[in-house]
Amino acid sequence: MKTTIDLADPLLRRAKQLAARRRTTLRAVIEEALRAALERDAQARRPEPLRTHAVDGRGLQPGLSWDDWNTLRSLAYEQRGG
Repeated sequence: MKTTIDLADPLLRRAKQLAARRRTTLRAVIEEALRAALERDAQARRPEPLRTHAVDGRGLQPGLSWDDWNTLRSLAYEQRGG
C-alpha cells in the first residue's frame, strides 16, 4: 500500500544512508524499523507471568481466586491499618 509521510530531513538522510550501506531500499529500512517498534510495544504490553508462592503447598484458600485482586489485597492488609 502506498502512503505519504513527513519525516524530519536529518532522519530521512540517515535512513537513506543506512539503506545505501545495507544495499537495500529506503522502504525496507522503514519497514524494518516500524516492525521493530511494533514488536517492542507488543512485548511491553505482555504481562509478566505471575509467580506464586504457596506455604506448605496449600496455595490459595478455598473460595479465593488470583483474578480477584481486590479481595486478595484486602486480606493481605487486614489488621495492618491499610
